Amino acid sequence: MQIKRHNTSLLVDDNAMRVYVASPDQEGEYPGILFYSDIYQLGSPITRLVDHLAGYGFVVAAPEIYHRLLPMGTVIDPDDLGRMKGNEAARKTALAEFDRDAYAVIDFLIQQETVAKDKIGTIGFCIGGHLAFRAAFNSQVKGSVCVYPTGIHSGKLGREKADSLERITEIQGQVLLIFGTLDPHIPQSGRTLILDTLKQANIPHQVITYEANHTFMRDDGYRFDPVATDLAWQEITQFLSVIFSD
Repeated sequence: MQIKRHNTSLLVDDNAMRVYVASPDQEGEYPGILFYSDIYQLGSPITRLVDHLAGYGFVVAAPEIYHRLLPMGTVIDPDDLGRMKGNEAARKTALAEFDRDAYAVIDFLIQQETVAKDKIGTIGFCIGGHLAFRAAFNSQVKGSVCVYPTGIHSGKLGREKADSLERITEIQGQVLLIFGTLDPHIPQSGRTLILDTLKQANIPHQVITYEANHTFMRDDGYRFDPVATDLAWQEITQFLSVIFSD
């Protein structure tokens, strides 16, 4: 499916938050997806993922997660300095600020004529996987895809320790978790903790693991795994298609 793209901005806490939007070019009504990047924000490896998902029939809105701290349009280089910059920006952002951003983008999606109001989902990668998990606390979210989500098991996300697992019963939709078994940021013990907590809370969920490293879906890095990426996309699009099929 061919897509169209544009940028817009939303005012959150008196800060303009850039949102990159990709959607099917064909007229119609589609599910809306809040899409979270990794710590490097909206560089081309991430916008390609946004575009790819939109081509399957979704209106995808991806915010700049550090809009309070970095100038609009900032793309952080995926190197040692960039990693420090991205982690520092995360450390300076309050959990409540991340959460308000999620509500703002979800409200934006619901207001779009091309979005089915009762078909809202989230997806995120790395820190974005954690943010997508927290965005699922919004009762309007029917499904969340969390791809190698960092910090859920440890409580690491923003300025304060994240209470994401403690609030897990607020999730009313379904969750798809995708992990790499070679990922040092989410060890087996961390994956087990997340899954056990989901089970105890009776949250409908699916778990997919690949013999892959962290950020294996970024096509610009040495950890990129095209085979695992293709398989993950199959799981992601099927999961979203099923939950929105009602």
